Amino acid sequence: MQTVTTIAGVRACVRAWRQAGERIAFVPTMGNLHAGHISLMELARQGHDRFIASIFVNPMQFGPNEDFAHYPRTPARDAQMLQDAGCDVMFMPDVAEMYGEGATAPTRIDVPELTTTLCGEFRPGHFEGVATVVAKLFNIVLPDTAVFGEKDFQQLAVIRRMVADLCFPVTVVGAPTVREADGLAMSSRNQYLTAEERRIAPGIHRALLAATAAIRSGAADVAAIERSGAASLAAHGMQVDYFAVRRRVDLTHPGAGDRELVVLAAARIGKARLIDNLQVDRP
Repeated sequence: MQTVTTIAGVRACVRAWRQAGERIAFVPTMGNLHAGHISLMELARQGHDRFIASIFVNPMQFGPNEDFAHYPRTPARDAQMLQDAGCDVMFMPDVAEMYGEGATAPTRIDVPELTTTLCGEFRPGHFEGVATVVAKLFNIVLPDTAVFGEKDFQQLAVIRRMVADLCFPVTVVGAPTVREADGLAMSSRNQYLTAEERRIAPGIHRALLAATAAIRSGAADVAAIERSGAASLAAHGMQVDYFAVRRRVDLTHPGAGDRELVVLAAARIGKARLIDNLQVDRP
């Protein structure tokens, strides 16, 4: 595995692979890798000759009171995990390399509507930062396929819309959420939890399971399902940002005839803000 820190270095690798007719997969990450990330990489290897992973903690997607400075960074461990996963290139730029002279006021990509609801309501500007850095990475790596986790369902929807609207020649693949044995979705932010907070955190998954079970059983009152889910999280001592039932295709409120749904939740437990979701089809 090569470790590359410059845009020019990545482009040189990609150019050589393209000349050899090889297909390229890409997994962008913020590092502090865990088994959930590795599942993305295993999916990325399928049907591709080369695989690039990026590690970049993107300041543009953090708000002024969020955890950019303290976001866990484990580059040596990440490099070993990527090498073990069969990665060809680990792209690890710094902020100056990614944003250059535009670091203080970069060009931004706005994906309307999808970015102002759910997490976008509680983290204004976050998805602009995500869309912007992913667009930059796509232009640097020029992958055939990019893999993102379904745990960040809204992020995946934003990226798919951006790719479609801006005509990126990239196939975006969503990978299923990887969970701990008790159902908690794997996340770098789980390590912020104290032992007691870690004990109650799986309550998010249990509330989502209850909501999807109600939908499968034919419950039609979406607002009641949302209230029940939010109450369940609050009863565990969590600060609830939202518990929502939405259409999978565009994250709008479902109508009576909509069958393909997703139930999403975001809640704060101590220092950690955790998100999760489950997809469900109405009968």
